[in-house]
Amino acid sequence: MKPAQVKAERLLQIEALLLAHPEGLSQAELARRLSVNRSTIGRYIPDLPKYIYIDVDNHWHIDREAFLVNVRFNLHEVLSVHLAARLLATRMERQNPHAAAALRKLGVSMAKLAPRISAHVLQSADIMDNVAQRHDPVYLQALEKLTLAWAEQRKALVWHRREPDQPISEYIFAPYFIEPYAVGQATHVIGWREPPGKLRTFKIERIQRVELTREHYDIPDDFDPQALLADAWGVWYTESEPVDVCLRFHPRVAARVRETRWHASEQLSEEADGYLIWRGRIAEPLEMLPWIRGWGADVEVLAPEALRKMMHNDAIRFIHLYGSE
Repeated sequence: MKPAQVKAERLLQIEALLLAHPEGLSQAELARRLSVNRSTIGRYIPDLPKYIYIDVDNHWHIDREAFLVNVRFNLHEVLSVHLAARLLATRMERQNPHAAAALRKLGVSMAKLAPRISAHVLQSADIMDNVAQRHDPVYLQALEKLTLAWAEQRKALVWHRREPDQPISEYIFAPYFIEPYAVGQATHVIGWREPPGKLRTFKIERIQRVELTREHYDIPDDFDPQALLADAWGVWYTESEPVDVCLRFHPRVAARVRETRWHASEQLSEEADGYLIWRGRIAEPLEMLPWIRGWGADVEVLAPEALRKMMHNDAIRFIHLYGSE
């Protein structure tokens, strides 16, 4: 193999090693892993791509914000990405130039394969950075920093406001997973929070500031976001047992309820009079309230009693609000 080919192959190997080690590797460690002399690695420094850098401790890193990933899609995969893009564009209210840039690249790349789909993906990109979307640089900075912290497995200092009218608290946070929540048009991050030294979830829209530390962390092997959120209606989970929820739907909406699988645990049964009974085991039934309220008088909460009481109180407030006797 020619020297130029050897160098190109080694640079690819260095790239792969650094991608696998977000904490960075020393020149000596790279030489050991590639079975070459340390001086050989040093000779590659002038040829390093811009996304590989060397820090003050002489550790080599990949700049994950600058590194480009090559992806190829077939037609049906393109449609799947288009559907995901439409959800992103229509369910997230804040401007996201990174999402817009990704969609534009995708739209341009599929112009010859599927021009009609390409046009709609480009239109979704325009929606993502349209001036009609909420401009929120604080949210964008928090999302960028948390994404980088997650990718490089570095702990972050997070300044978070639990509720809009509450004071800001400061935490050390290790991101484990980032989850969108279409119903609330929000994005949440799940991770290890100190204090209290437990798994917690932040609504990113309520984070005021994020700064990365130099301390690395490992995500536990037994952490499974799918299992964690299995009983959640959306993003709320608890350490308690899930609650049995039972709802009774009027016949006029029964077909619509059956059309969609609303939760993984749901069970349906139809009564003789056409009413539909919906049952599910939900981590936090309070998260269901907006959905239940959306059915109006076409749904009755049968259980749990606390949820039924909340809907009963809602009904009384509606009576007073609209002036009915």
